[in-house]
Amino acid sequence: MHNTCPIRPILWIGSSKKDLKEMPLEVQKEIGHSLREIQKGKDPGNTKPLRHLHEPISEIVVDERSGTFRAAYTVEFKDAVAVLHIFHKKSKSGIATPKQEINLILQRLKQAQIDYCEWKREQ
Repeated sequence: MHNTCPIRPILWIGSSKKDLKEMPLEVQKEIGHSLREIQKGKDPGNTKPLRHLHEPISEIVVDERSGTFRAAYTVEFKDAVAVLHIFHKKSKSGIATPKQEINLILQRLKQAQIDYCEWKREQ
């Protein structure tokens, strides 16, 4: 009997994969490593829930010299991880995620639900 959980595939929503590839290499590596741990059902240690939302969305937070980078994702689907948005948080005033980023994340969550249903039908 195996003790390991199957690795859940990633559903890249919107431009999230392209956005990741445009980030600095170190940021790409750290977000990639964290996503791999999440796919395995583990906590990579650099995540936090996206506050003030009634949705099951979390963020991977990567701090670099050039700023803070975030990857919003959800594990609401039992057999996939949906990456909703990856962005460079430029604002230095406060830790809150800018409203425009929140709106895009919520829009992409709705798209993720559609994409997930289509993905399941194809399985």
